[in-house]
Amino acid sequence: MTAHLLSLNVGLPRDFAWREKTVHTAIWKAPVQGRRLVRRLNIDGDGQGDLAGHGGEHRAVFVYQIDSYHYWQSQLGRNDFTYGQFGENFTVDGLSDQEVCIGDRYRVGSALFEVTQPRVTCYRVGIRMNEPKMAALLVAHGRPGFYFRVLEEGEVEAGDEIVKVAAGLERMTVFEINALLYVPGHPRSQLERALRIPALSAGWRASFHALLEQEQSGGELTGNAGLAPASGPSPAWQGFRPLRVSRKVRESSNVISLVLEPVDGDPLIAALPGQFIVLRLRPTPDVPALMRSYSLSGEPSAERYRVSVKREAHGAAGAYIDDRLQVGDVLDASAARGSFTLRPGDAPTYLCDGRAERGSATVVRPVLWLGPSATGPTRSMHRADGNVLICCWPAPGRRRH
Repeated sequence: MTAHLLSLNVGLPRDFAWREKTVHTAIWKAPVQGRRLVRRLNIDGDGQGDLAGHGGEHRAVFVYQIDSYHYWQSQLGRNDFTYGQFGENFTVDGLSDQEVCIGDRYRVGSALFEVTQPRVTCYRVGIRMNEPKMAALLVAHGRPGFYFRVLEEGEVEAGDEIVKVAAGLERMTVFEINALLYVPGHPRSQLERALRIPALSAGWRASFHALLEQEQSGGELTGNAGLAPASGPSPAWQGFRPLRVSRKVRESSNVISLVLEPVDGDPLIAALPGQFIVLRLRPTPDVPALMRSYSLSGEPSAERYRVSVKREAHGAAGAYIDDRLQVGDVLDASAARGSFTLRPGDAPTYLCDGRAERGSATVVRPVLWLGPSATGPTRSMHRADGNVLICCWPAPGRRRH
């Protein structure tokens, strides 16, 4: 089947009010008519708002498929999509993520392109879609889309045929590369295979190198259902890495959540449920830094870390985070670490606490029920009687409580 460019979409950055803050974004793309020149870094009339996480030579043109439009219309029960809905420059008929390989080259109009990486989904697509979970859904459902690098500048137009002119080395599809980073279990042979692809972007290469080094140092990259053994995986990198505060959310009168994203825009290593990171805080430049460990409180992601911090009486770190830390500030953060982690599996896992009650008897109370996957599209949390909190991820054939 011959692929075609259905719509050519561009948009320049603008400020958008969202959750009581201003987001500078170019996620809104609109179709344009006629031929447009595609340059090394951009299509004429297009731009990116956050150059740390978007744009650049290896992310010059974002491609998304009309088949995925149809899929999401069905999944979300919507019929209001327009071209550019997912922030893509090229809306295409064909070029499935399960067929296109990293390194494949395509001629569109008079321009020549090379596939470099899957899309690392940003929260801004959730703003554009008016669906806060959209970034996580794109990852969980394995429909990321992909980026082109511009090998030869030229003009393109909606309706152009997309002609494959060369195949990438190793023949690893966009879907396979995406799963290799996001899905638990990272086979050494597949990591080495991915790293042999010259066209793979630098950010994804760095992430796969980190996973490979973790495996070589004895870290466990695969696992069974239930809790990990006490040894746990080794951290994905040594020392600290600069992460920018992209969101600061007040959860209660004394709890603040921070969303941290890489300054360089390169992917993180998705943490295992139950892991934590160490933050190096500098409330005052002329005194030693504060080192604090905080459990990760967001869904596993290679795009961001989320921690929640309780402000304690006379606590220096909590007071600094609550009173002085601002969105846009940069913190030093360790890689995710910790051995008491939940691993994926087919059976539910019960976390219980035991306490002495009713004389000398120990009563075991269920605290959490965790379904077989934390990546399902829906979740619910309900308080039960007394101290019992039940957290359910519905699965086929299981009753939702």
